[in-house]
Amino acid sequence: MILYLHGFRSSPNSFKARLMAARLAELGRGDEWCCPTLPVSPVETIALAESLVAKAATKRVTVIGSSLGGYFATHLAEKHGWPAVLLNPAVVPQRDLSAYLGEQPLWHGGGSIVVEAHHLDELRALGVASITRPERYYLLAATGDEVLDYREMLAHYPGAQTTLIEGSDHAISEFADYIDDVLAFCDAGHAKPPAPREAA
Repeated sequence: MILYLHGFRSSPNSFKARLMAARLAELGRGDEWCCPTLPVSPVETIALAESLVAKAATKRVTVIGSSLGGYFATHLAEKHGWPAVLLNPAVVPQRDLSAYLGEQPLWHGGGSIVVEAHHLDELRALGVASITRPERYYLLAATGDEVLDYREMLAHYPGAQTTLIEGSDHAISEFADYIDDVLAFCDAGHAKPPAPREAA
């Protein structure tokens, strides 16, 4: 099972999620894909992710997290031992999202969410001070991320398999170039992550 957790105000219709779903379908692996719409509550998000894995009744789980989803993926990886792919992950979201309290528009399909102060407290409670097994993680970080600081990402995941993308942006617009690396990590689990590479 490949569990994809989207970012703040995003959805299963995000650019990267759609590319991943299409690639898995192309490979005849669409049944492995799971990308739910996440609730605004971080605690509810974790509960949803865990319930979806429980229903799938599989022992082979890799979680992919984009931006805020990367923060959730890290919590789940530490709690359950799942391998995790982190795409420009949020490291201190309770700080970053403190400027987004109140009603916030969603990126896809219209609608909005309401971010409340207790959601920031929930985020803080889910934090991982330091990762315990770097080989569990594959980090894709873009130096051109206009939303989050890639240097915080690198510092938070020391020893993790890392692809540092020079330039790019928060969405990782060139994500199609990295999908097969991501899938290779998902397939290898803890045993054999893809070799690191610098991206021009």
